[in-house]
Amino acid sequence: MKIRTGIGFDVHRLAEGLELWIGGIRIEHEKGSVAHSDGDVLIHAICDALLGAAALRDIGYHFPDTSGEYRGIDSKILLRKTADLLQAEGYTLGNVDSVVCMQRPKLKEYIPAMQQCLSEILGLAPGDVSVKATTTETLGFEGREEGVSAYATALIYR
Repeated sequence: MKIRTGIGFDVHRLAEGLELWIGGIRIEHEKGSVAHSDGDVLIHAICDALLGAAALRDIGYHFPDTSGEYRGIDSKILLRKTADLLQAEGYTLGNVDSVVCMQRPKLKEYIPAMQQCLSEILGLAPGDVSVKATTTETLGFEGREEGVSAYATALIYR
């Protein structure tokens, strides 16, 4: 068995009047992600972790923000397509670990729903998808509530 790991990162600026989607779940907040797609920073980081683990480049290569096809797209679709790409290459997903960095709102109450949503899309048990959240103690662009970032790692094997 060949085991591989990957890391993903994404960041989006926040602006008033937009929807905020994180981990496939709509988050109640006065600000949302500025993006070509729905701006789900967590799903984008997970896609990059999975693609990186399989050495299949990155999310921008497969789903370019210059393509009208992906304008406003639900990132859950991108995650499913990413999982399908890995499956076509003969990989099986092992687990995902992730963290979202933003000052507000607190994400604790949303995390179980995110884990359930992501695990269903990826065909994993909810316990194989870890989602954590942290503030940056008011430091940096996340702390000033200008943006949100996410990091993810993934384990795959064949």
